[in-house]
Amino acid sequence: MLKLQHIQTYYGNIQALKGISIHIEQGEIVTLIGANGAGKTTTLMSICGITPPRKGEVFFMGEPIAHRKPEEIVKLGICQVPEGRRIFPDMTVVENLDMGAFLRNDTAEIKKDLEMVFGLFPILEQRRSQPGGTLSGGEQQMLAISRALMARPRMLLLDEPSLGLAPLIIQQIFEIIKKINRENGTTIFLVEQNANQALKLANRGYVMENGQITLVDKAAALLENAAVKQAYLGL
Repeated sequence: MLKLQHIQTYYGNIQALKGISIHIEQGEIVTLIGANGAGKTTTLMSICGITPPRKGEVFFMGEPIAHRKPEEIVKLGICQVPEGRRIFPDMTVVENLDMGAFLRNDTAEIKKDLEMVFGLFPILEQRRSQPGGTLSGGEQQMLAISRALMARPRMLLLDEPSLGLAPLIIQQIFEIIKKINRENGTTIFLVEQNANQALKLANRGYVMENGQITLVDKAAALLENAAVKQAYLGL
């Protein structure tokens, strides 16, 4: 479904990604783990067209997208939930969700999807008229995920969804991610520092260090890998 081939991405003269290759099959949950500054977020930005790669190619459903505009990539069916949520704090919950559907004009289907996200996150329906900035951190993360779902993506990119959240909320968020994959059929590419949770959720995983992919395997195998245990699982 998604294929990155030898991607090199730069910030000015600083090379952030050094020829990475990743593939994700339709219906999978794939995670990318690594330390701060490894290049995980840059990988998502390279897919989304926000920081286009200088070299290499990105294919989505066999079509090259590396030099398309971000809004065109959203139309194709890729939507990102950014690190730090980045909701619109002065807009209500419903207005934030409407923004997720901004590129759509199928009003009846948008209404169905609104009911769907309220089914996933009932607390958001209770808060529907509240400004997004008044929600708790966990509720804002739920809103950020829901806003992305309102675009009806075929692939959902999640950047550090557990960041700054309490363990109980993290567990709830990860259960919902699993449900979105299972019931909606949405393919998930998950960037996470919480390697233990991410690998338990995923089918496969990639390990990134200093802008390079150093390991790739089934998630269950990475959980048992001695180097991964030492570096990322605290074991």
